[in-house]
Amino acid sequence: MLDGPAGDDSILRPNQIFAVSLPHSPLDLATQQAVVRVCGRELLTSYGLRSLAPGHPDYRPHYLGGVWERDGSYHQGPVWGWLLGHYALAEYRVHGDAVAAQARLTPIRDHLLDAGLGTVSEIFDGAPPHVPRGAPAQAWSVACVLEAWQRLERLKQQ
Repeated sequence: MLDGPAGDDSILRPNQIFAVSLPHSPLDLATQQAVVRVCGRELLTSYGLRSLAPGHPDYRPHYLGGVWERDGSYHQGPVWGWLLGHYALAEYRVHGDAVAAQARLTPIRDHLLDAGLGTVSEIFDGAPPHVPRGAPAQAWSVACVLEAWQRLERLKQQ
Protein backbone atom coordinates (compact mmCIF):
# COMPACT_ATOMS: atom_id res chain seq x y z
CA MET A 1 0.00 0.00 0.00
CA LEU A 2 1.31 3.43 -0.93
CA ASP A 3 0.59 6.78 0.64
CA GLY A 4 -1.04 8.68 -2.21
CA PRO A 5 -2.46 12.22 -2.43
CA ALA A 6 -5.81 10.98 -1.09
CA GLY A 7 -4.29 8.76 1.61
CA ASP A 8 -3.54 5.05 1.33
CA ASP A 9 -3.55 3.81 -2.27
CA SER A 10 -4.12 0.07 -2.53
CA ILE A 11 -4.16 -0.17 -6.33
CA LEU A 12 -2.30 -3.29 -7.45
CA ARG A 13 0.77 -2.24 -9.44
CA PRO A 14 3.80 -4.29 -10.55
CA ASN A 15 6.47 -2.27 -8.72
CA GLN A 16 6.06 -4.47 -5.64
CA ILE A 17 7.83 -7.30 -7.47
CA PHE A 18 11.15 -5.45 -6.97
CA ALA A 19 10.88 -6.02 -3.21
CA VAL A 20 11.21 -9.73 -4.00
CA SER A 21 13.37 -9.84 -7.15
CA LEU A 22 16.29 -7.67 -6.11
CA PRO A 23 19.28 -9.32 -4.39
CA HIS A 24 18.32 -8.22 -0.86
CA SER A 25 14.62 -8.30 -0.04
CA PRO A 26 13.23 -6.36 2.93
CA LEU A 27 10.27 -8.76 3.06
CA ASP A 28 9.90 -11.98 5.04
CA LEU A 29 9.30 -15.20 3.09
CA ALA A 30 5.53 -15.25 3.63
CA THR A 31 5.19 -11.71 2.28
CA GLN A 32 7.47 -12.51 -0.66
CA GLN A 33 5.28 -15.50 -1.49
CA ALA A 34 2.15 -13.35 -1.28
CA VAL A 35 3.62 -10.74 -3.64
CA VAL A 36 4.55 -13.37 -6.22
CA ARG A 37 1.16 -15.08 -5.87
CA VAL A 38 -0.87 -11.87 -6.29
CA CYS A 39 1.28 -10.50 -9.13
CA GLY A 40 1.13 -13.91 -10.83
CA ARG A 41 -2.64 -14.10 -10.53
CA GLU A 42 -3.51 -10.48 -11.43
CA LEU A 43 -0.66 -8.99 -13.49
CA LEU A 44 1.38 -11.77 -15.13
CA THR A 45 1.12 -12.42 -18.86
CA SER A 46 3.41 -14.42 -21.10
CA TYR A 47 5.31 -11.23 -22.05
CA GLY A 48 5.56 -9.42 -18.72
CA LEU A 49 3.51 -7.77 -16.01
CA ARG A 50 0.52 -5.54 -16.59
CA SER A 51 0.82 -2.02 -15.22
CA LEU A 52 -2.65 -2.30 -13.67
CA ALA A 53 -4.86 -5.29 -12.85
CA PRO A 54 -7.72 -6.00 -15.30
CA GLY A 55 -10.32 -5.79 -12.52
CA HIS A 56 -9.58 -2.14 -11.80
CA PRO A 57 -12.09 0.39 -13.26
CA ASP A 58 -9.25 2.43 -14.86
CA TYR A 59 -7.76 -0.60 -16.65
CA ARG A 60 -7.25 -0.12 -20.37
CA PRO A 61 -6.59 -3.40 -22.17
CA HIS A 62 -5.27 -1.89 -25.42
CA TYR A 63 -2.65 0.78 -26.10
CA LEU A 64 -4.33 2.51 -29.05
CA GLY A 65 -5.47 5.89 -30.33
CA GLY A 66 -3.92 9.29 -30.65
CA VAL A 67 -1.18 10.71 -28.45
CA TRP A 68 -3.60 11.73 -25.65
CA GLU A 69 -5.31 8.33 -25.57
CA ARG A 70 -2.04 6.43 -25.61
CA ASP A 71 -0.40 8.67 -22.99
CA GLY A 72 -3.47 8.28 -20.79
CA SER A 73 -3.30 4.49 -20.96
CA TYR A 74 0.47 4.02 -20.65
CA HIS A 75 0.32 2.96 -16.98
CA GLN A 76 -3.25 1.72 -16.98
CA GLY A 77 -2.88 -1.83 -18.23
CA PRO A 78 -0.18 -2.29 -20.86
CA VAL A 79 2.27 -5.12 -20.22
CA TRP A 80 5.87 -4.12 -19.56
CA GLY A 81 8.22 -6.77 -20.98
CA TRP A 82 11.19 -5.76 -18.83
CA LEU A 83 9.27 -6.77 -15.71
CA LEU A 84 9.15 -10.42 -16.83
CA GLY A 85 12.78 -10.81 -15.79
CA HIS A 86 12.03 -9.46 -12.33
CA TYR A 87 9.01 -11.74 -11.97
CA ALA A 88 11.09 -14.80 -12.93
CA LEU A 89 13.76 -13.88 -10.37
CA ALA A 90 11.11 -13.31 -7.69
CA GLU A 91 9.51 -16.64 -8.53
CA TYR A 92 12.89 -18.33 -8.16
CA ARG A 93 13.42 -16.67 -4.78
CA VAL A 94 10.17 -18.02 -3.32
CA HIS A 95 10.10 -21.44 -5.01
CA GLY A 96 13.79 -22.21 -5.55
CA ASP A 97 13.22 -23.75 -8.99
CA ALA A 98 15.54 -22.09 -11.52
CA VAL A 99 14.30 -24.26 -14.41
CA ALA A 100 10.65 -23.24 -13.88
CA ALA A 101 11.58 -19.59 -13.35
CA GLN A 102 13.65 -19.57 -16.52
CA ALA A 103 10.76 -21.17 -18.43
CA ARG A 104 8.77 -17.98 -17.72
CA LEU A 105 11.14 -16.17 -20.08
CA THR A 106 10.75 -18.48 -23.09
CA PRO A 107 7.79 -16.61 -24.70
CA ILE A 108 10.15 -13.68 -25.22
CA ARG A 109 12.30 -15.92 -27.44
CA ASP A 110 9.37 -16.33 -29.81
CA HIS A 111 8.65 -12.57 -29.66
CA LEU A 112 12.13 -11.84 -31.04
CA LEU A 113 10.63 -12.40 -34.51
CA ASP A 114 7.43 -10.35 -33.96
CA ALA A 115 8.10 -6.61 -34.00
CA GLY A 116 11.75 -5.57 -34.11
CA LEU A 117 13.80 -8.50 -35.36
CA GLY A 118 15.98 -9.84 -32.54
CA THR A 119 14.74 -7.43 -29.87
CA VAL A 120 11.97 -6.99 -27.29
CA SER A 121 9.18 -4.44 -27.59
CA GLU A 122 8.61 -1.68 -25.08
CA ILE A 123 5.08 -2.74 -24.12
CA PHE A 124 2.29 -5.12 -25.10
CA ASP A 125 -1.49 -4.87 -24.88
CA GLY A 126 -2.76 -5.96 -21.48
CA ALA A 127 -5.42 -8.17 -23.09
CA PRO A 128 -4.66 -11.27 -25.16
CA PRO A 129 -3.14 -11.77 -27.65
CA HIS A 130 -0.82 -9.14 -26.08
CA VAL A 131 0.03 -7.33 -29.34
CA PRO A 132 3.42 -5.57 -29.15
CA ARG A 133 3.09 -1.77 -28.93
CA GLY A 134 5.25 1.27 -28.29
CA ALA A 135 8.86 1.15 -29.42
CA PRO A 136 9.63 -2.08 -31.31
CA ALA A 137 13.06 -2.23 -29.66
CA GLN A 138 13.51 -1.30 -26.01
CA ALA A 139 16.94 -1.70 -24.40
CA TRP A 140 15.69 -2.21 -20.85
CA SER A 141 13.26 -4.89 -22.04
CA VAL A 142 16.14 -6.78 -23.62
CA ALA A 143 18.55 -6.18 -20.73
CA CYS A 144 16.26 -7.21 -17.88
CA VAL A 145 15.07 -10.41 -19.54
CA LEU A 146 18.61 -11.33 -20.64
CA GLU A 147 20.08 -10.62 -17.20
CA ALA A 148 17.41 -12.77 -15.52
CA TRP A 149 18.05 -15.57 -18.02
CA GLN A 150 21.78 -15.50 -17.32
CA ARG A 151 21.34 -15.38 -13.52
CA LEU A 152 18.93 -18.31 -13.64
CA GLU A 153 21.27 -20.23 -15.97
CA ARG A 154 24.07 -19.86 -13.40
CA LEU A 155 21.74 -20.96 -10.60
CA LYS A 156 20.77 -24.09 -12.56
CA GLN A 157 24.44 -25.07 -12.73
CA GLN A 158 25.05 -24.81 -8.96
